[in-house]
Amino acid sequence: MPEEDLVDIKFRLYDGSDIGPFRYSSASTIDMLKQRIVSDWPKGKTIVPKAVNEVKLISSGKILENNKTVGQCKAPFGEVPGGVSIMHVVVQPTLAKTKTEKKIDEPRKIVCSCSIL
Repeated sequence: MPEEDLVDIKFRLYDGSDIGPFRYSSASTIDMLKQRIVSDWPKGKTIVPKAVNEVKLISSGKILENNKTVGQCKAPFGEVPGGVSIMHVVVQPTLAKTKTEKKIDEPRKIVCSCSIL
């Protein structure tokens, strides 16, 4: 594989720490990157993704789609040869399917006993 087809990426977590950098082919999908993030998630973090679908990757201010490749998501500007790209990681836990809804009570009537003199 030619060297120019490889991209160094590190993943910035919510607390400012990083996972990586790792070297990926431009043909690697975003889903593949997310799988690596979940499997290499650091121990001892308060927020931990349980599945790949809980992870969102952001690059250049855009949420990256799972079916896109690294090559399609690379920012065309500001690249430094041999530099490392940084993708931000957001963890959004999925909501439980049996979410308890708040019961809405009927409006209460307010009774005021006032006396006018």
